[in-house]
Amino acid sequence: MATAYVLIKTRVGETASVKEKLASHAHIRSADVIIWPYDIIAHVEADDLNAIGTVVMRFVHELAGVENTITCPVIDA
Repeated sequence: MATAYVLIKTRVGETASVKEKLASHAHIRSADVIIWPYDIIAHVEADDLNAIGTVVMRFVHELAGVENTITCPVIDA
């Protein structure tokens, strides 16, 4: 199982609706509103890093209101 945190920048006034939509995806474990410089941090789990990339590119990036993201994979150090 792979894990990543995704920092999400949203358009003004759309943070709540993006957060709500994120909660509907099976691989997104949580989504919390944060402040500066990003608006939401999402905890994503999937089989591997490629699957996480697919979630981010095909789901998160396609949500109305999302401007950009940074994906931070968790490693076992």
